[in-house]
Amino acid sequence: MLLIQCPWCGPRAESEFSYGGEAEIVRPLDTEKLTDREWGEYLFMRKNTRGLHREQWNHAQGCRRWFNAERDTVTYAFRSVSKIGGAKEGESA
Repeated sequence: MLLIQCPWCGPRAESEFSYGGEAEIVRPLDTEKLTDREWGEYLFMRKNTRGLHREQWNHAQGCRRWFNAERDTVTYAFRSVSKIGGAKEGESA
């Protein structure tokens, strides 16, 4: 079983979490002026990184909070977790 470190609750079983996709995706401000192609790029085009990847996770069966994680997509090992908008675990805010 994979353990994921929630920044608030500590290590928990992966079954408590939901994957939220690539981290730090910024929604376009004026969506009405986007072409269909630009809107499609925002909605669907994501990196498919092999190796370290920044992701969003939700502790769905725990505190229900969202957080960012840096995870190796080859080994599934989590390198770091951080509260959204905060410093990575182990760093000062």
